[in-house]
Amino acid sequence: MICNVCQTINFFSICSCRVSRWRYSSRVTFRSKGVACLATLLVLTGMEVLTAQEGVISRQEALAAVYQDATVIRDRVILTTEQMGAVAALARVGMQGKIYPRYIARKDGVVVGRAYIDTHTAKTERQSLLVSLDSAGRVIRVDVTVFFEPAQYMAPQDFLRQYDGQVLHDEMVIRRGIRPVAGASFTGRAVNNAVRRVLALDQILQGETAAAP
Repeated sequence: MICNVCQTINFFSICSCRVSRWRYSSRVTFRSKGVACLATLLVLTGMEVLTAQEGVISRQEALAAVYQDATVIRDRVILTTEQMGAVAALARVGMQGKIYPRYIARKDGVVVGRAYIDTHTAKTERQSLLVSLDSAGRVIRVDVTVFFEPAQYMAPQDFLRQYDGQVLHDEMVIRRGIRPVAGASFTGRAVNNAVRRVLALDQILQGETAAAP
């Protein structure tokens, strides 16, 4: 039906603009009745308006930048209980899940790199990192693909670039081999743990592949 107040199409017996006026007229003033109708409709239907956050890059953009001219295929790693224990022991950090999206990059049929998504809690909200490795398991680049904490707590590029060329080693610890994030120590710890997890995960998986008959 078409609302005779806001002249928009809606799917309810009573237009949401009327609901908005009845319930919220004392608190909220919209610039137009049409905006009020649309905003309330979005809430009622559970839809969200998403905006890009500065410093976050999409997986596709990051993969294209890291593995230029390569064919990248996505798969998914589901760890067994034994594999999770092995990764945690090697990384010396806790596990935050058993499912890891993985991307295999090939040029002329030869594997040139592997990238993994590690999703975890930074402090109270979710963060996802894309950790891209070369064929030898060395970090090429670390990118933030999801960050739901306040933007000022996101790891800056100069912090993330510390991992370029790194392999898993004992000095990969905040305030030892890795400088902390000023004003956001929890972010630095979360990123460092994620990189250690991915490097350990790749070692375990590659070791299993090499040992397979």
